[in-house]
Amino acid sequence: MTTAITLREYRQRRAELMRLMAPGSVALVPAASIRLRNRDTEYLFRQDSDFYYLTGFNEPDALLVLAPGRAHGEVVLFCRERDARGELYDGERCGPERAVERLRVDDAFPVGDLDDILPGMLEGCERIYMTLGEYPELDNRVLHWVNSIRAREAGGARSPGEFVALKHLLHEQRLIKSTAELRIMREAASITVAAHCRAMRACQPGMTELALEAELLHEFMSRGARTPAYSSIVAGGSNACVMHYVDNAAPLADGDLVLIDAGCEYAHYASDVTRTFPVNGRFSAQQQALYEVVLEANLRAIAACRPGAHFMQPHQTALEVMVDGLVDLGLLTGDRDELMASGAFRRFCPHNSSHWLGSDVHDVGDYRVAGVWRDLEPGMVLTIEPGIYVQPDDRQVAEHWRGIGIRVEDDVVITRSGREVLTDAAPKSVADITRLMGARRRKAVASRRTAQTASADQG
Repeated sequence: MTTAITLREYRQRRAELMRLMAPGSVALVPAASIRLRNRDTEYLFRQDSDFYYLTGFNEPDALLVLAPGRAHGEVVLFCRERDARGELYDGERCGPERAVERLRVDDAFPVGDLDDILPGMLEGCERIYMTLGEYPELDNRVLHWVNSIRAREAGGARSPGEFVALKHLLHEQRLIKSTAELRIMREAASITVAAHCRAMRACQPGMTELALEAELLHEFMSRGARTPAYSSIVAGGSNACVMHYVDNAAPLADGDLVLIDAGCEYAHYASDVTRTFPVNGRFSAQQQALYEVVLEANLRAIAACRPGAHFMQPHQTALEVMVDGLVDLGLLTGDRDELMASGAFRRFCPHNSSHWLGSDVHDVGDYRVAGVWRDLEPGMVLTIEPGIYVQPDDRQVAEHWRGIGIRVEDDVVITRSGREVLTDAAPKSVADITRLMGARRRKAVASRRTAQTASADQG
């Protein structure tokens, strides 16, 4: 089964965006540029998500121009020219001469000809759709072109009347995933689930967070996902109480939990999964009690994901479960409604439980429409990630609670009938986690016994 987006779908995406644009307008969608890591060493190139969504073109320093109704072609690409020496070092380039056939655009020009060609395309248009602020160099060039047209208005030139944010149209389009996109996201989720299972099987006291991260990366890459979708969090013990901990350098201690928040990027789509489990494979009584609260919040929030529910409903559901659990365990005192109204819960539950997921791990699309939380619709993908964190220096709670951080996160697609949990195969019940980790320990014990028996026989 192929997971690729077809050229036909890219053309449909562009056509849908142009259908939404005002008559007499032009949209400018830039590609990303190569960025330096340090001195002359470059980061691995990652294409701009908006540009890739509309083209599937994975080269830097390009510009897509959409001009609905333009007689000489509505879809125009500016890209790098072929260069024998550059291609010798960095690989093949498409070049303008092959872009029309390969990408099914109407016309293509060298990106070096922008100053000569694009001002003429902008002259006479009513609106320019673009996202200002993300690519300042392009912003400045466009403003220069527009000002040069305005300077000729006395001679009859007509400059664009206004700039309009492109993201309001394009990001709403990206928010609803197609069948092909969901197929890719299922594969990204499958790879990520396998990576989390590998980490659970490999984990043991004394290894470092970094060594456990290496297990994740091995599984990602061996299954075709070149990179993580974001910096992996592998946080042992109280490090899990730091929301975006990425040092991943500490040793993993016997008796601690480890929180792993990691997901791969596969074919330009992200997965985002968190699992929390005991380093030695066995939960303490306090760890399990708190873990069961977060797990129940996760399950109840997932159940609240359905068409017509508003975006914050799953989080509200998770929060109610967590506040009740914290009261039951004696970490909070008082009435649930009062604790939620006062914000007292934020001491232990500081973040929301959901965000959109797609080409970006924190994907695009408005969460509110006309100031109101938007309703969930089929094709939307969101995370469900409730968490409870007891800071290690919190003297208001008993010592056995301090330094415990727990988060359980899954990726959920809204369907016509309810939901699909893309990451459900990653173990998260106490029984499933201990069973998986216990299997590794039993295998190790059996191997040692076999070795001992063989040694005795030789003796």
